[in-house]
Amino acid sequence: MRSTRRRLLTATALTATAVLVGAATTVPTAAAAQDVNALLAESLRQAVVTQNFKDVLDLTPPESAAASSKAGAPEKHDPLSAEEASTNRLDATAAKPLHQMPNMDLAVIELDRLGRPIAMADVLLSPQYPNGKVVPLNHRTLSTDQVRYRWWDDTEWDVNGGQGTRDVLAGRENAPIDFSSPYPASVLKLMVGFGVLRLADQGRVDLDAVYDYRPVTQHPVCGAASSKVIRQHFDEMITKSQNESTCALIKMLHDLNAWDEVNGMFVELGMPTLMVTGTNPENGGRWIGSNMSSIDTAKLLLLINGGSGVLWTTAAGKLVTRNELTEASRVQFIKSLGNQGHNEMLSTTNHCGRTYPVQGIPQLTPPRWIQPDGTVKVGDAVYDSDVRPCDQVAEVTFSHKTGWVDTTGSDAGIVRSLPGKERRNYIVVAFSNLGTDYIDTYRPANRPNVFPVLYTEKYAKLGAAVDDIMTMIAPLSHWNVRRG
Repeated sequence: MRSTRRRLLTATALTATAVLVGAATTVPTAAAAQDVNALLAESLRQAVVTQNFKDVLDLTPPESAAASSKAGAPEKHDPLSAEEASTNRLDATAAKPLHQMPNMDLAVIELDRLGRPIAMADVLLSPQYPNGKVVPLNHRTLSTDQVRYRWWDDTEWDVNGGQGTRDVLAGRENAPIDFSSPYPASVLKLMVGFGVLRLADQGRVDLDAVYDYRPVTQHPVCGAASSKVIRQHFDEMITKSQNESTCALIKMLHDLNAWDEVNGMFVELGMPTLMVTGTNPENGGRWIGSNMSSIDTAKLLLLINGGSGVLWTTAAGKLVTRNELTEASRVQFIKSLGNQGHNEMLSTTNHCGRTYPVQGIPQLTPPRWIQPDGTVKVGDAVYDSDVRPCDQVAEVTFSHKTGWVDTTGSDAGIVRSLPGKERRNYIVVAFSNLGTDYIDTYRPANRPNVFPVLYTEKYAKLGAAVDDIMTMIAPLSHWNVRRG
């Protein structure tokens, strides 16, 4: 099935690139590179539109949202509680078709063999852009000034036609594209991790020291007082999405009066939409004041991945390289991302072999979580699928971080081909408001005592489509590099 889909994609791409390849001796390198960027962007736009993301059921449609206290900007955290995880949330009497196109922000960066960016695209989907909107990018800065990003708010999205009212960045009031950024959920933990490792590189945090987490006030997801090695907090935050460890690290950065500095680092490095604001210094909770665009999240992963040379140049002229983090910090980050336990959105190996959801990015499951019978257990999350058949035919590794709440589905990571498989080396980031409140019309009931299927399987289909596109794009983009 994957090979058939790939052949179809390649046939379409060949039509679009006949002039590019046929004119190899006459097309300037810069123009050829631009053509590949345009091909990537249009391919991604078509992949997003093809999934028909509006064709889902809303478990808490607008008329019932107020009654369930969903309205506004409430606290949002994941993972699910044990009670939520064991509940089949499909309520046929309450669920209704989604009343408008959801929001999505999808960014992809193609990398060369040295980890340098050679193609990039960003596509937005929303009620205002139901057929997808390709974002104009500056490929020197890997950024755009053409989007007016708005803070996410559930109620505004429901009742205001998907339009937000609060600007994320000042000075974008006249930007031609207006877009409400979906709340990143636990992908925000990438920003926390970056802050911790930057301070470690400065000698202000010792990753092998014990941090005594002593909350002044309690928070429902932050847990009680604890004492753990900081490196353990970091690993649990990324691999298991453990909220208690995240609260501890956020509070630790508050203890060091470092959050303004960390947010300033993102701005200095040309990633201004990345921010963690309004968290509670007493316990490390209250994460709703976090924002991430897919473009800037992809750049953060590009830095963590550690390609050679200049990765991008900021609008202020700063040359950004992998040295913004030390090699030791990048190794720690990549190791934890590579040990991700929740492989169930753009990739779905935790549900291997099921007819639902379909398989997404064909990744190798990190062996850390695989039980003797081939099933996966991540903390208290128990999956009942034997992942070994999927691992036998895996094509890539996927070092990533997922996130989910009622109105968020997010996944951001680095894809690398396994030895002997078709080459791909890329970063993919997807943010959407289709969280656990939105399900496929045909989703089967959750299995008792098994961690539920969190997302619409449309994400997995999108992940597989992106991977197919990148397999097709790679030879074209590398042809450009060789010409250069």
